[in-house]
Amino acid sequence: MNPVRLTGRVGIGLARMTGRVAIFAARGLSRVTAHPSELARQMLHIGWLSLPVVGLTALFTGAALALQIHSGGERFQASDVVPAIVAIGMARELGPVLGGLMVAARVASAIAAELGTMRVTEQIDALETLSTDPMGWLVAPRLWAAILCLPLLVGVGDIIGIMGGWLIGVNALGFNSSTYLSNSWAYLEQWDVVSGIIKGAFFGFVVAMSGCWFGMTAGNGAAGVGRATTNAVVAASVGILAANFLLTGLFF
Repeated sequence: MNPVRLTGRVGIGLARMTGRVAIFAARGLSRVTAHPSELARQMLHIGWLSLPVVGLTALFTGAALALQIHSGGERFQASDVVPAIVAIGMARELGPVLGGLMVAARVASAIAAELGTMRVTEQIDALETLSTDPMGWLVAPRLWAAILCLPLLVGVGDIIGIMGGWLIGVNALGFNSSTYLSNSWAYLEQWDVVSGIIKGAFFGFVVAMSGCWFGMTAGNGAAGVGRATTNAVVAASVGILAANFLLTGLFF
């Protein structure tokens, strides 16, 4: 095939897909007040029920980070920086990214499987027949629930992660409790926390958007639902890492 024609075909296909996804996202976000009761239910499912996995991930990450920094800092006689680096690392990067990845594994797959099953069993077509907007009933509550809940999960994860580092620092590394906590707060700036929370909102959008898009466009049969679920998790994970890189460059 002519290389120029192939390049043009790929470019046009990419532009068409980007436009379709952008229109899909805009339609979903514009229907924020369509079904408040469904929004509350999705906030419970996405936010509250994700708290255990996000909390455990943050706890063990903070504890492991304290051990690693203390081990590396001893080579340069700089082990006293453990509290500050754990706090800054959790607030800026590890809290938002790991929290987003855990929610992506749990939520994006569930959304894609649920909506994909509804698509292949023609339940979405039935909603349209009954004059019920699928975007307002199925997509918008999930998008806004993830956008609103993930920043809260990131904030809670930051606190738990710092406490995980504190537990290891006090009980295993010989730090004084009050000194560890005072050093954590002394070097942690407000923008460190705010930037992580803003990242959480973007990551929530990426997670829910991936699940909704692949679920609503799932192919026929069980195989189509399986592919949609897999693609949703992969797209959400890669999207979170890419968005984190862009936002970090923008913020810092």
